[in-house]
Amino acid sequence: MTNARQRAYALRDRFVAAGAQAVEPPILQSADLLLDLYGEDIRARAYVTSDALRGEQMLRPDFTVPVVQMHMEHGAEPARYTYAGEVFRRQEDDPERANEYLQVGYEVFDRVDPAAADADVFALIADTTSGLNLRAATGDIGILMAAVDGLQTSDRRKTALRRHIWRPRRFRALLDRFSGRTPQPDTRAALLDGRVETDVPLTGLRSQAEIDARIAALHADAAEPPISGAQIDSLDALLQVRETLPFALAQLHDLSVDLPAIRTAVKRLDARANALKDRGIDVDTLEFEANYGRTSMEYYDGFVFGFYAEGRPDLPPVASGGRYDALTRRLGQDQEIPAVGAVIRPGLLVELEGGQ
Repeated sequence: MTNARQRAYALRDRFVAAGAQAVEPPILQSADLLLDLYGEDIRARAYVTSDALRGEQMLRPDFTVPVVQMHMEHGAEPARYTYAGEVFRRQEDDPERANEYLQVGYEVFDRVDPAAADADVFALIADTTSGLNLRAATGDIGILMAAVDGLQTSDRRKTALRRHIWRPRRFRALLDRFSGRTPQPDTRAALLDGRVETDVPLTGLRSQAEIDARIAALHADAAEPPISGAQIDSLDALLQVRETLPFALAQLHDLSVDLPAIRTAVKRLDARANALKDRGIDVDTLEFEANYGRTSMEYYDGFVFGFYAEGRPDLPPVASGGRYDALTRRLGQDQEIPAVGAVIRPGLLVELEGGQ
Protein backbone atom coordinates (compact mmCIF):
# COMPACT_ATOMS: atom_id res chain seq x y z
CA MET A 1 0.00 0.00 0.00
CA THR A 2 1.41 3.40 -0.99
CA ASN A 3 2.00 6.18 1.50
CA ALA A 4 -0.69 8.28 -0.20
CA ARG A 5 -3.26 5.50 0.08
CA GLN A 6 -2.36 4.88 3.72
CA ARG A 7 -2.79 8.59 4.37
CA ALA A 8 -6.12 8.58 2.53
CA TYR A 9 -7.53 5.82 4.71
CA ALA A 10 -6.19 7.49 7.87
CA LEU A 11 -7.96 10.73 6.89
CA ARG A 12 -11.17 8.85 6.20
CA ASP A 13 -10.93 7.18 9.62
CA ARG A 14 -10.44 10.59 11.21
CA PHE A 15 -13.60 11.87 9.54
CA VAL A 16 -15.49 8.79 10.68
CA ALA A 17 -14.36 9.61 14.21
CA ALA A 18 -15.79 13.11 13.65
CA GLY A 19 -19.21 11.57 13.05
CA ALA A 20 -19.23 10.81 9.32
CA GLN A 21 -20.48 7.63 7.67
CA ALA A 22 -18.01 6.06 5.24
CA VAL A 23 -19.43 5.50 1.73
CA GLU A 24 -18.00 4.13 -1.53
CA PRO A 25 -19.69 5.56 -4.65
CA PRO A 26 -19.04 3.58 -7.86
CA ILE A 27 -16.19 4.65 -10.12
CA LEU A 28 -18.42 4.72 -13.21
CA GLN A 29 -21.01 7.50 -13.17
CA SER A 30 -23.85 8.32 -15.54
CA ALA A 31 -22.58 10.70 -18.21
CA ASP A 32 -26.16 11.86 -18.86
CA LEU A 33 -26.46 13.15 -15.30
CA LEU A 34 -23.17 15.05 -15.37
CA LEU A 35 -23.85 16.45 -18.84
CA ASP A 36 -27.27 17.61 -17.66
CA LEU A 37 -25.68 19.36 -14.68
CA TYR A 38 -22.69 20.97 -16.37
CA GLY A 39 -23.28 20.83 -20.11
CA GLU A 40 -20.84 19.59 -22.70
CA ASP A 41 -17.94 21.40 -20.98
CA ILE A 42 -17.58 18.41 -18.65
CA ARG A 43 -16.38 16.29 -21.58
CA ALA A 44 -13.15 18.27 -21.65
CA ARG A 45 -12.46 17.28 -18.03
CA ALA A 46 -13.70 13.69 -17.81
CA TYR A 47 -13.05 10.29 -19.35
CA VAL A 48 -16.15 9.12 -21.21
CA THR A 49 -16.95 5.57 -22.25
CA SER A 50 -20.02 3.82 -23.62
CA ASP A 51 -21.95 0.81 -22.37
CA ALA A 52 -24.48 -1.06 -24.49
CA LEU A 53 -26.96 -1.28 -21.60
CA ARG A 54 -26.17 1.79 -19.49
CA GLY A 55 -25.30 4.27 -22.22
CA GLU A 56 -22.53 6.83 -21.80
CA GLN A 57 -20.56 6.54 -18.58
CA MET A 58 -17.81 8.69 -17.03
CA LEU A 59 -14.98 7.81 -14.72
CA ARG A 60 -15.97 9.89 -11.70
CA PRO A 61 -14.50 13.40 -11.91
CA ASP A 62 -15.35 13.87 -8.23
CA PHE A 63 -17.36 12.31 -5.40
CA THR A 64 -19.78 15.08 -4.49
CA VAL A 65 -22.43 14.43 -7.16
CA PRO A 66 -22.84 10.69 -6.40
CA VAL A 67 -22.83 11.36 -2.64
CA VAL A 68 -25.56 14.00 -3.03
CA GLN A 69 -27.54 11.67 -5.27
CA MET A 70 -27.26 8.87 -2.71
CA HIS A 71 -28.29 11.13 0.16
CA MET A 72 -31.29 12.61 -1.66
CA GLU A 73 -32.55 9.12 -2.46
CA HIS A 74 -31.92 7.33 0.83
CA GLY A 75 -30.35 9.62 3.45
CA ALA A 76 -31.73 10.69 6.80
CA GLU A 77 -31.26 14.16 8.29
CA PRO A 78 -28.87 15.43 9.42
CA ALA A 79 -26.08 13.39 7.83
CA ARG A 80 -22.31 13.41 7.44
CA TYR A 81 -20.38 11.30 4.94
CA THR A 82 -16.76 10.57 4.15
CA TYR A 83 -15.04 8.69 1.33
CA ALA A 84 -11.60 7.90 -0.08
CA GLY A 85 -10.71 6.82 -3.59
CA GLU A 86 -9.55 7.79 -7.05
CA VAL A 87 -10.96 10.54 -9.21
CA PHE A 88 -10.11 11.07 -12.87
CA ARG A 89 -9.55 14.31 -14.79
CA ARG A 90 -8.34 14.63 -18.37
CA GLN A 91 -5.31 16.89 -18.81
CA GLU A 92 -4.92 18.11 -22.39
CA ASP A 93 -2.86 21.25 -21.73
CA ASP A 94 -0.51 20.36 -18.86
CA PRO A 95 1.12 16.91 -18.94
CA GLU A 96 2.57 17.52 -15.47
CA ARG A 97 -0.84 17.57 -13.81
CA ALA A 98 -2.16 14.23 -12.59
CA ASN A 99 -5.09 12.73 -14.49
CA GLU A 100 -5.78 10.20 -11.72
CA TYR A 101 -5.33 10.89 -8.01
CA LEU A 102 -6.67 10.02 -4.59
CA GLN A 103 -9.27 12.21 -2.98
CA VAL A 104 -10.69 12.12 0.55
CA GLY A 105 -13.85 14.03 1.35
CA TYR A 106 -16.18 15.11 4.12
CA GLU A 107 -19.77 16.19 3.37
CA VAL A 108 -22.37 17.63 5.76
CA PHE A 109 -26.14 17.76 5.14
CA ASP A 110 -27.80 19.84 7.86
CA ARG A 111 -30.54 22.46 7.62
CA VAL A 112 -30.43 23.66 11.24
CA ASP A 113 -27.51 26.13 11.10
CA PRO A 114 -25.71 26.47 7.73
CA ALA A 115 -23.19 28.99 9.09
CA ALA A 116 -22.18 26.54 11.82
CA ALA A 117 -21.90 23.71 9.29
CA ASP A 118 -19.66 25.88 7.06
CA ALA A 119 -17.45 26.65 10.04
CA ASP A 120 -17.35 23.01 11.18
CA VAL A 121 -16.13 21.80 7.79
CA PHE A 122 -13.56 24.59 7.40
CA ALA A 123 -12.23 24.15 10.94
CA LEU A 124 -11.94 20.37 10.53
CA ILE A 125 -9.96 20.72 7.30
CA ALA A 126 -7.80 23.46 8.83
CA ASP A 127 -7.02 21.24 11.81
CA THR A 128 -6.35 18.20 9.62
CA THR A 129 -3.77 20.11 7.54
CA SER A 130 -2.42 22.34 10.33
CA GLY A 131 1.06 20.82 10.35
CA LEU A 132 1.85 22.19 6.90
CA ASN A 133 1.15 25.89 7.55
CA LEU A 134 -0.98 26.19 4.43
CA ARG A 135 -2.44 29.49 3.25
CA ALA A 136 -6.24 29.56 3.45
CA ALA A 137 -8.38 31.49 0.98
CA THR A 138 -12.14 31.98 1.19
CA GLY A 139 -14.95 33.47 -0.86
CA ASP A 140 -18.71 33.34 -1.29
CA ILE A 141 -20.28 32.68 -4.70
CA GLY A 142 -23.69 33.40 -3.17
CA ILE A 143 -22.91 37.11 -2.85
CA LEU A 144 -22.15 37.43 -6.56
CA MET A 145 -25.26 35.40 -7.42
CA ALA A 146 -27.38 37.71 -5.29
CA ALA A 147 -25.86 40.76 -7.00
CA VAL A 148 -26.71 39.33 -10.43
CA ASP A 149 -30.27 38.55 -9.31
CA GLY A 150 -30.65 42.16 -8.21
CA LEU A 151 -29.65 43.72 -11.53
CA GLN A 152 -32.34 45.82 -13.21
CA THR A 153 -32.55 43.82 -16.42
CA SER A 154 -34.50 40.95 -17.93
CA ASP A 155 -34.73 37.52 -16.33
CA ARG A 156 -33.23 36.07 -19.51
CA ARG A 157 -30.10 38.20 -19.13
CA LYS A 158 -29.79 37.39 -15.43
CA THR A 159 -30.10 33.67 -16.20
CA ALA A 160 -27.33 33.94 -18.78
CA LEU A 161 -25.05 35.74 -16.32
CA ARG A 162 -25.73 33.20 -13.57
CA ARG A 163 -24.94 30.36 -15.95
CA HIS A 164 -21.54 31.85 -16.73
CA ILE A 165 -20.48 32.93 -13.24
CA TRP A 166 -17.95 30.07 -13.32
CA ARG A 167 -16.56 31.26 -16.68
CA PRO A 168 -15.18 34.71 -15.75
CA ARG A 169 -14.23 35.75 -19.30
CA ARG A 170 -17.60 34.83 -20.72
CA PHE A 171 -19.32 36.51 -17.75
CA ARG A 172 -17.38 39.72 -18.40
CA ALA A 173 -18.16 39.61 -22.12
CA LEU A 174 -21.87 39.28 -21.37
CA LEU A 175 -21.76 42.15 -18.87
CA ASP A 176 -20.03 44.38 -21.40
CA ARG A 177 -22.58 43.50 -24.09
CA PHE A 178 -25.64 43.85 -21.82
CA SER A 179 -24.39 47.26 -20.66
CA GLY A 180 -23.70 48.48 -24.20
CA ARG A 181 -19.97 48.77 -23.60
CA THR A 182 -19.29 46.43 -26.52
CA PRO A 183 -21.40 46.17 -29.68
CA GLN A 184 -23.38 43.15 -30.80
CA PRO A 185 -21.32 40.58 -32.75
CA ASP A 186 -21.51 41.29 -36.48
CA THR A 187 -23.25 37.98 -37.19
CA ARG A 188 -25.96 38.70 -34.61
CA ALA A 189 -26.41 42.26 -35.84
CA ALA A 190 -26.85 40.95 -39.39
CA LEU A 191 -29.48 38.46 -38.21
CA LEU A 192 -31.40 41.09 -36.25
CA ASP A 193 -31.30 43.52 -39.19
CA GLY A 194 -32.77 40.90 -41.52
CA ARG A 195 -29.59 40.63 -43.58
CA VAL A 196 -29.39 36.85 -43.02
CA GLU A 197 -31.61 34.44 -44.91
CA THR A 198 -33.41 32.22 -42.42
CA ASP A 199 -35.76 30.39 -44.79
CA VAL A 200 -33.29 27.68 -45.79
CA PRO A 201 -33.41 23.84 -45.65
CA LEU A 202 -32.78 22.44 -42.17
CA THR A 203 -29.51 20.52 -41.84
CA GLY A 204 -28.97 20.37 -38.06
CA LEU A 205 -30.77 18.85 -35.11
CA ARG A 206 -32.84 21.92 -34.24
CA SER A 207 -36.40 22.18 -35.51
CA GLN A 208 -37.73 25.25 -37.31
CA ALA A 209 -39.80 26.09 -34.22
CA GLU A 210 -36.66 26.05 -32.04
CA ILE A 211 -34.82 28.27 -34.51
CA ASP A 212 -37.73 30.72 -34.68
CA ALA A 213 -37.92 30.83 -30.86
CA ARG A 214 -34.21 31.57 -30.63
CA ILE A 215 -34.44 34.40 -33.18
CA ALA A 216 -37.42 35.86 -31.31
CA ALA A 217 -35.44 35.73 -28.06
CA LEU A 218 -32.53 37.57 -29.71
CA HIS A 219 -34.89 40.29 -30.94
CA ALA A 220 -36.39 40.61 -27.43
CA ASP A 221 -32.93 40.91 -25.90
CA ALA A 222 -31.87 43.55 -28.43
CA ALA A 223 -34.89 45.62 -27.38
CA GLU A 224 -33.83 45.54 -23.71
CA PRO A 225 -32.31 48.77 -22.36
CA PRO A 226 -28.67 48.45 -21.32
CA ILE A 227 -27.74 47.71 -17.73
CA SER A 228 -26.83 51.04 -16.19
CA GLY A 229 -23.24 52.11 -15.73
CA ALA A 230 -23.86 52.61 -12.00
CA GLN A 231 -24.94 48.97 -11.61
CA ILE A 232 -21.93 47.72 -13.59
CA ASP A 233 -19.57 49.89 -11.51
CA SER A 234 -21.04 48.51 -8.27
CA LEU A 235 -20.70 44.95 -9.57
CA ASP A 236 -17.09 45.63 -10.57
CA ALA A 237 -16.39 47.02 -7.09
CA LEU A 238 -17.85 43.85 -5.59
CA LEU A 239 -15.63 41.63 -7.76
CA GLN A 240 -12.57 43.60 -6.66
CA VAL A 241 -13.09 42.99 -2.93
CA ARG A 242 -10.00 41.17 -1.69
CA GLU A 243 -9.13 41.71 1.95
CA THR A 244 -8.84 39.97 5.27
CA LEU A 245 -12.32 38.95 6.36
CA PRO A 246 -13.16 41.86 8.72
CA PHE A 247 -12.16 44.49 6.15
CA ALA A 248 -13.93 42.59 3.38
CA LEU A 249 -17.11 42.55 5.45
CA ALA A 250 -16.87 46.30 5.99
CA GLN A 251 -16.54 46.85 2.23
CA LEU A 252 -19.42 44.50 1.47
CA HIS A 253 -21.70 46.25 3.95
CA ASP A 254 -20.85 49.55 2.24
CA LEU A 255 -21.54 48.04 -1.20
CA SER A 256 -24.90 46.72 -0.04
CA VAL A 257 -26.15 50.33 -0.03
CA ASP A 258 -25.87 50.37 -3.84
CA LEU A 259 -26.47 46.62 -4.20
CA PRO A 260 -29.30 45.95 -1.73
CA ALA A 261 -29.84 42.49 -3.21
CA ILE A 262 -26.64 41.26 -1.52
CA ARG A 263 -27.67 42.22 2.04
CA THR A 264 -28.98 38.78 3.02
CA ALA A 265 -25.89 37.06 1.60
CA VAL A 266 -23.61 39.48 3.47
CA LYS A 267 -25.51 38.74 6.70
CA ARG A 268 -24.80 35.03 6.10
CA LEU A 269 -21.12 35.89 5.74
CA ASP A 270 -21.29 37.79 9.04
CA ALA A 271 -22.82 34.74 10.75
CA ARG A 272 -20.16 32.48 9.23
CA ALA A 273 -17.36 34.77 10.42
CA ASN A 274 -18.71 34.57 13.97
CA ALA A 275 -19.04 30.78 13.75
CA LEU A 276 -15.46 30.48 12.50
CA LYS A 277 -14.22 32.67 15.34
CA ASP A 278 -16.10 30.49 17.84
CA ARG A 279 -14.17 27.47 16.48
CA GLY A 280 -10.79 29.06 17.01
CA ILE A 281 -10.16 30.33 13.47
CA ASP A 282 -8.21 33.59 13.32
CA VAL A 283 -10.66 35.50 11.15
CA ASP A 284 -8.61 38.69 11.46
CA THR A 285 -5.99 37.18 9.14
CA LEU A 286 -8.29 34.97 7.04
CA GLU A 287 -8.27 35.99 3.37
CA PHE A 288 -11.57 36.72 1.62
CA GLU A 289 -11.88 37.33 -2.12
CA ALA A 290 -15.26 37.97 -3.75
CA ASN A 291 -13.93 36.54 -7.02
CA TYR A 292 -12.63 33.34 -5.42
CA GLY A 293 -13.99 29.96 -6.53
CA ARG A 294 -15.28 31.01 -9.93
CA THR A 295 -13.21 28.44 -11.83
CA SER A 296 -14.18 25.48 -9.62
CA MET A 297 -16.83 22.87 -10.27
CA GLU A 298 -20.10 24.64 -10.95
CA TYR A 299 -22.15 23.25 -8.11
CA TYR A 300 -20.74 25.65 -5.49
CA ASP A 301 -23.26 28.41 -4.77
CA GLY A 302 -22.18 29.83 -1.40
CA PHE A 303 -19.13 29.60 0.88
CA VAL A 304 -15.98 28.43 -0.96
CA PHE A 305 -12.46 27.88 0.35
CA GLY A 306 -9.08 26.39 -0.45
CA PHE A 307 -5.79 25.61 1.30
CA TYR A 308 -2.58 26.24 -0.63
CA ALA A 309 1.10 25.44 -0.14
CA GLU A 310 3.10 28.66 0.14
CA GLY A 311 5.97 28.79 -2.32
CA ARG A 312 4.47 26.04 -4.51
CA PRO A 313 2.39 27.80 -7.16
CA ASP A 314 2.80 24.71 -9.32
CA LEU A 315 0.52 22.71 -7.02
CA PRO A 316 -3.30 22.72 -7.03
CA PRO A 317 -5.13 23.29 -3.74
CA VAL A 318 -4.16 20.73 -1.11
CA ALA A 319 -7.73 20.93 0.15
CA SER A 320 -10.81 22.78 -1.07
CA GLY A 321 -14.54 22.89 -0.53
CA GLY A 322 -17.73 24.85 -0.38
CA ARG A 323 -21.49 24.99 -0.11
CA TYR A 324 -23.74 23.47 -2.78
CA ASP A 325 -27.37 23.86 -1.68
CA ALA A 326 -28.72 24.16 -5.24
CA LEU A 327 -27.19 20.82 -6.23
CA THR A 328 -29.27 19.04 -3.61
CA ARG A 329 -32.40 20.66 -5.04
CA ARG A 330 -31.42 19.67 -8.59
CA LEU A 331 -30.76 16.05 -7.68
CA GLY A 332 -33.58 15.84 -5.15
CA GLN A 333 -36.35 16.80 -7.59
CA ASP A 334 -36.93 20.12 -5.82
CA GLN A 335 -36.45 18.58 -2.35
CA GLU A 336 -33.35 20.25 -0.95
CA ILE A 337 -31.21 20.39 2.15
CA PRO A 338 -28.34 22.80 2.87
CA ALA A 339 -25.05 20.99 2.21
CA VAL A 340 -21.35 21.80 2.47
CA GLY A 341 -18.27 19.67 1.97
CA ALA A 342 -14.55 19.55 1.36
CA VAL A 343 -11.92 17.34 -0.24
CA ILE A 344 -8.26 16.74 0.54
CA ARG A 345 -5.59 15.34 -1.79
CA PRO A 346 -3.57 12.95 0.40
CA GLY A 347 -0.89 12.58 -2.26
CA LEU A 348 -0.08 16.28 -1.93
CA LEU A 349 -0.01 16.00 1.86
CA VAL A 350 2.56 13.20 1.62
CA GLU A 351 4.62 15.13 -0.94
CA LEU A 352 4.67 18.31 1.13
CA GLU A 353 5.46 16.49 4.36
CA GLY A 354 8.38 14.82 2.65
CA GLY A 355 9.76 18.21 1.69
CA GLN A 356 9.78 19.56 5.21
